[in-house]
Amino acid sequence: MQAANRLQRVLKTGKTAFGGWQMLPGANLSRTIARTPNLDWICVDTEHGNISDDSMHECVAAIAACGVSPVVRVPEGQHWMIKRALDAGAHGLMVPLVRSVEDAKNIVKYSKFPPRGTRGIGSPFSMEKFSPEITQMQYFQEANDATVVILQIETAKALENVRRIAAVPGVDVLLVGPFDLGNSIGHPIMQAEMDPELHKAVGEIHSAAQESGKWSAIYCRDGVQARHYADQGFNMCSAMTDAVALKKAFCEAFEAAKSG
Repeated sequence: MQAANRLQRVLKTGKTAFGGWQMLPGANLSRTIARTPNLDWICVDTEHGNISDDSMHECVAAIAACGVSPVVRVPEGQHWMIKRALDAGAHGLMVPLVRSVEDAKNIVKYSKFPPRGTRGIGSPFSMEKFSPEITQMQYFQEANDATVVILQIETAKALENVRRIAAVPGVDVLLVGPFDLGNSIGHPIMQAEMDPELHKAVGEIHSAAQESGKWSAIYCRDGVQARHYADQGFNMCSAMTDAVALKKAFCEAFEAAKSG
């Protein structure tokens, strides 16, 4: 099962896993993004995106069918939200606004089957997102190690606790949410420029992950920024968001059309 998780497979090679961000609903859109060359994962964003539970299930299936890893960002670390994402067949679970060790431990507990956690078995959908040959019992036996748990570090409180959060068993990735983190520590991102103190905080999160043997990740506004952070040693970087890409493409096309 682990071999079927493209995100996890790339991370284990030591290379940077590059991904896209889906905020608009629709399995056809998921497939379009997933066919992008060099893309390893897609975050289906149910926190800030316009994606319902039904749409999330459809997007996860479409992404997985293209050989790309679906990662679901839930609105918060509640048990039922985590269960829905994993039961849909997500290869990775992303949880925003993690603040404490207790938060991290609860998220891991909700994400893992016994004896490592309290997740219940019963979904008929999850196993086929890894392979059509995997049975429900195989999924139950292997899912704990084949799903990637990603915690977002994006508050001053989380930054204060970041090394303790990183050390929690079962946490795989620390993801920097630069915009919320900047706001929380009093150094908001203005006109796409990051304050030196925010740069320092980003470095602290990366170091905390590395010191605990975990992977580091960051949300990036575009491919150029993603390349920059990959060169800094980040293991997982987003490179484009669907809504941003759509607007950019339309603006460029109509600017060219009207330029004559």
